[in-house]
Amino acid sequence: MESFIAGLPKVELHLHIEGTLEPELTFALAERNGIKLPYADVESLRAAYNFSNLQSFLDLYYQGAGVLQTEQDFYDLTWAYLMRCRQDRVMHTEIFFDPQTHLERGIDFATVIGGIHSALVAARKTLGISSCLIMCFLRHLSEESAFETLEQALPFKAWIDGVGLDSSEVGNPPQKFARIFAKARELGFRAVAHAGEEGPASYIWDALDVLKTERIDHGVRCVDDALLVARLVAERIPLTVCPLSNLKLRVFDSTADHNILDLLDKGVCVTVNSDDPAYFGGYMNDNYQALADSLMASKEQIRRLALNSVEACWLPEKEKEVLRSRILAYV
Repeated sequence: MESFIAGLPKVELHLHIEGTLEPELTFALAERNGIKLPYADVESLRAAYNFSNLQSFLDLYYQGAGVLQTEQDFYDLTWAYLMRCRQDRVMHTEIFFDPQTHLERGIDFATVIGGIHSALVAARKTLGISSCLIMCFLRHLSEESAFETLEQALPFKAWIDGVGLDSSEVGNPPQKFARIFAKARELGFRAVAHAGEEGPASYIWDALDVLKTERIDHGVRCVDDALLVARLVAERIPLTVCPLSNLKLRVFDSTADHNILDLLDKGVCVTVNSDDPAYFGGYMNDNYQALADSLMASKEQIRRLALNSVEACWLPEKEKEVLRSRILAYV
C-alpha cells in the first residue's frame, strides 16, 4: 500500500503555508534575519511541537512566523513546501496564507504575497504543479481587522482565488464574519471556512448559510447532526479533512477512531489534506498512509478520496478531467 500511495497523483485543498515551517528552516531564516530564538537548537524547537491543544499550537505557530521577514523568506517557505509536493505526487495545491499574522508584525502585504506568488508561478513552470491561493481571516481577531486586510489585498486581487476563515473556533462563530464574507463574495472571491473541527456542527450550517462557503475545512463534527450529513451528501459539499492534524489536536483519540472513511461510505465528498504538516507530523503521503495503517483503507477507498479532491478543487474542468484520468489509470 505504501508504494501505491507514494505514486498516486494527488490534490491538496487544506494547507496553511505558515504551517509548513520546519524547524531547520526556522533556524536558517532566524540566522539570516538576525533573530534570536528561545530554543538552543533545532531539536529543542522540535520538542516544543509536542503541544496538547489548538491554542498551544497557535501560540507556537505565531511565534514561528516571526522569522518570516522578507519576500525571499516567503518564497523559500513556499518553495520548500512545493518541493515536498513534488516528492508526494501532489499535482495541484490550494494554499492558505494568513496575512494578518504578518501585518501585525509590521510586514507589508506586498512582501508576504510577493514571495508566495513568485514561488507558485515558478512551480507551475518548472515542476508542473498548479495552485490556487486562499487568503484567510483570523477568527480570533475582529471583523474590522479583516476588512482592513481585504482592503490591502485588493491591489493583488488577480493573485488571490478565494477567502477563508481559520484559527480558534471556540467563541468565534461564523456569524462574526458575515459582513466581510458578503463583501469578499461581492468582489468576486470564492469562499471557504474552517468549521466543525473543535466547534459544533451548527458552525458548519452557519458557514454554509451565513458565509455562503462552497467548501468546509475540517467539518468532522458534522456526524453530530444527521440532517447536516444528509445535506452534505445531497449537495456534494466537500470537507477538507486533515487526519494527522485531528489526531495531534485531540479531535480524535487515535487515527483508528477517525470518521473519514465512514463519511466516505455515506457519500460525503471527504478529502485528505495535511493542514500544518511541519507541526502535525505529516505531509500528504503520511496522511494517506495513516488511513491505510489505522483504518485499513483499501486502494479503492484511497483512490476515491483522491478523486474527491479533484472534484472539490478550483481547477478548470478540462484540467480536472486530466487529473481524474491519471488517478483512474493509476495502478
